[in-house]
Amino acid sequence: MPDTTTDKALIIQYKNTGNIDIIGALYEPYMPLVYGVCLKYLKNRESAQDAVIDIFEKLIVELQKHDAPDNFKTWLYVVTKNFCLMKIRSNKSKENITDDFSEIFMNNQQDMHPIDRDDNEDLLPLLKKCIEELKDLQRKSVELFYFNELSYREIAEKMNLEEKKVKSYIQNGKRNLKICIENKKI
Repeated sequence: MPDTTTDKALIIQYKNTGNIDIIGALYEPYMPLVYGVCLKYLKNRESAQDAVIDIFEKLIVELQKHDAPDNFKTWLYVVTKNFCLMKIRSNKSKENITDDFSEIFMNNQQDMHPIDRDDNEDLLPLLKKCIEELKDLQRKSVELFYFNELSYREIAEKMNLEEKKVKSYIQNGKRNLKICIENKKI
């Protein structure tokens, strides 16, 4: 187990040099602790693994901004716990937005996509403009899913991505389309 004086020295050295390898050396012994905390809160191995990487990236920024903590292990635990709680809160918020929008897009076969609606012919140019404004991977995923009617798996294979990523791009794309359409209708 690393000692706190070494941790503090590494943090000060990082702040002086900006060398990310120093943060790597500091963080490495604590990765099992961080992973365990993330797994406890996020309850998903893949999410916990992603969080370990995200927290490392967060440390790169946070340790430059603040004084070196007296006890890095305790500070890192708090940072990790707060990161996980914010991630859970953010995911719940996204689920609510996505659920509302999914209802519009997917629950009614006839209204699966706003383009399919007879009563919204004026929506088509607006929808096309909003699709063009999506981030590249979101736009491609949404287009392949709705216009080419490909499954998540087919899109994942075509774009060389994991299915979970494709699903995320589509969900985020739908949310961004909804926001874009609402903003442009006003």
